[in-house]
Amino acid sequence: MTLSAGDRVELADLVARYALYVDRREFSALAGLFTSDAVLALPDPPKALAPVLEYSGRGEIQEAIGRVEFFAVTSHFLGGQVFDPGPEADTAEGWVNCAAHHISVREDGTPADLVWHVRYADSYRKEEGAWRFTGRALHIDWIETGSVRRVRG
Repeated sequence: MTLSAGDRVELADLVARYALYVDRREFSALAGLFTSDAVLALPDPPKALAPVLEYSGRGEIQEAIGRVEFFAVTSHFLGGQVFDPGPEADTAEGWVNCAAHHISVREDGTPADLVWHVRYADSYRKEEGAWRFTGRALHIDWIETGSVRRVRG
């Protein structure tokens, strides 16, 4: 199978919507980007930067991603995206780079930025005419922290 230009645009849109829905806290919409049998694998920083925690199905995925509500604001900046045909018809694989900013408020009231530089290893399947994640594994390459002058809200 080859991926058409249209498939690549749809896959890029799927990846962008994931980031948008996390940042907007639209967790139900985010869960809808996954197939019913999908698996999301996340790291456990700072102990583990590789994906070691697995969440299966839309409900578990929604709950796991919902934990970002701890942060006042998040902002995901997508970098390079590569999509290849998968091993079966209507499947694909992808690799996506991202800098994920997580703004929190320190005990003294000043905001801080926790930045994860990540790579997603994705698998996708086309169902009912739409691409969905069947698997997403988040790998953190490095973590940095920074100061923030002011946070909206």
